[in-house]
Amino acid sequence: MKEQIEVTAMVIAQAPIGEYDRRIVLLTLEKGKISAFARGARRPNNHLLGACQPMTFGKFHLYAGKNSYNLLSAEIENYFPGVKADLKKVSYGTYFLELAAYLTRENNDEREILKLLYQSLRALERGKMPEKLIRCVYEIRILTCFGEGMQVFSCIKCGREEGLTHYSVNLRGCLCSNCMRQISDKIRLSDSTLYTLQYIIVTPLEKLYNFLVSEEVFSEIQKISKKYLRQHVKEDFKSLEMIEIMDFSE
Repeated sequence: MKEQIEVTAMVIAQAPIGEYDRRIVLLTLEKGKISAFARGARRPNNHLLGACQPMTFGKFHLYAGKNSYNLLSAEIENYFPGVKADLKKVSYGTYFLELAAYLTRENNDEREILKLLYQSLRALERGKMPEKLIRCVYEIRILTCFGEGMQVFSCIKCGREEGLTHYSVNLRGCLCSNCMRQISDKIRLSDSTLYTLQYIIVTPLEKLYNFLVSEEVFSEIQKISKKYLRQHVKEDFKSLEMIEIMDFSE
């Protein structure tokens, strides 16, 4: 009999296969990103039907096939009903899944991204922070987990830790009041924005979504986040198009 394994994971993507099956992509604590086939999961009342839905988090029982894992059963711990019941929140949640799927790699250690994804969906569900702010925090932190973090604790040019007044997108870091004169793509940073960026990058994930900012600070963070993301992500996500349409209509 083939060896069975248990993984703690979230479904970050799914697609129909054949007439009755589904292929799911799991982001796991133990094995990074993996794919698995769920036989018969498209049949009505199949026991795997709920386990194959994106955002489903829990324990997944698998066995290894020749080229992929096969899903046997799952113990669902959270499927974020408060996100899925709201069109705007589900669009943001879907974008978070798509970005995680884009940045993660098969069989890599992706524990921090999985934890970040879980906490970000919880923040969407709680509704205590604006979705736009959650998005900025998620984008900045996931790229930090990916190994492309910003330098926000010292000047990217001279290493000075005080007097950080600007951010350079091309240099991917902050600039002091002296070095900023030499840089053409600098963005002005208020002290509050600098502190917020530092908070986003180093705060434990469990405490990450516990703050609010002024409109001025949010505007600066959003500008940096969008340009920062564009450097590293070339994909056009359908969910992001929907988000921007809804945000524009508000």
